[in-house]
Amino acid sequence: MAEFETKLRADDNTFKELFVRYNYNPILTARDWPYPVNTVFNPAATIYEGKTLLLARVEDRRGFSHLTKAVSEDGIDNWVIDRHPTLCPDPDNHPEEKWGIEDPRITYIDELGKYAVVYTAYSESGPTVSLALTRDFVTFERMGPIMPPEDKDAALFPRRFGGKWLLIHRPIEHGAHIWISSSENLKYWGDHKILIDTRGGAWWDGSKVGLSTPPLETPEGWLILYHGVRQTVAGAIYRLGLALLDLEDPSRVLRRSDEWIFGPREQYEKYGDVPDVVFPCGWVLDEASGKLRMYYGGADTCVAMAVANLSDLIDYILSCPQPK
Repeated sequence: MAEFETKLRADDNTFKELFVRYNYNPILTARDWPYPVNTVFNPAATIYEGKTLLLARVEDRRGFSHLTKAVSEDGIDNWVIDRHPTLCPDPDNHPEEKWGIEDPRITYIDELGKYAVVYTAYSESGPTVSLALTRDFVTFERMGPIMPPEDKDAALFPRRFGGKWLLIHRPIEHGAHIWISSSENLKYWGDHKILIDTRGGAWWDGSKVGLSTPPLETPEGWLILYHGVRQTVAGAIYRLGLALLDLEDPSRVLRRSDEWIFGPREQYEKYGDVPDVVFPCGWVLDEASGKLRMYYGGADTCVAMAVANLSDLIDYILSCPQPK
């Protein structure tokens, strides 16, 4: 870890970012891939068999996306990448995947002994939230769409609350807010409720918001990392903020940051297929050190990493306002 920390570069701005970028970003690009692709970005992340596993969104040269896993002993370098796509669209059996599958989030479900991969399926009907279960990231049990279009940016909580599973997601209609819904069987969802709303106006998250990484359980509550979008005359800017949810009732927001905590600044974040985007879909906590590694897409073109102390994130969010 000490050697790793020497490769981190502190932000030299007046405001010290909570997440510090890895000095040798980006960590994965299309040039690293064992087969021809256009871009590699927006990876889910988890620990599998003691190693860091990323399930990256890979866009081919047609413009369609699939998911491919990359595994590393230390979660930093020496990535072993599948020689072929790990999870491909299956339009014959799942027409909602006709135009590709995108932006996965991984949650380990102890009750099931399986990893839940929630991803966006894309077709002429628009994006929709789909779910697949796996034990080994080799074979997948597709459960198909679990939300109607248009919906995306979804992740599961790792356990039930009052006998029900909870899902965070972002319907595109009705203001592009973050919602939370419940289910008894992971297939049919109800009790829909807005969790985090867009703030409008000049706010950094005024145009739309969406979940970034899966919720992280801490003694103070469920820590949420979300992206906010501000539409400007020069285009959209994607930045990141934090929220804290109640441990036993995650539909209750305890704190929400007024300011963004991380935004596009480096060349690989500002220039690419979609400029001015930082878009995490996964983070991994090293419990021994308390370091939280965030894996994110830069400008819809590459995979980068930044690291924070979990204790710093908790101190920060507890200093943020309570939503009215």
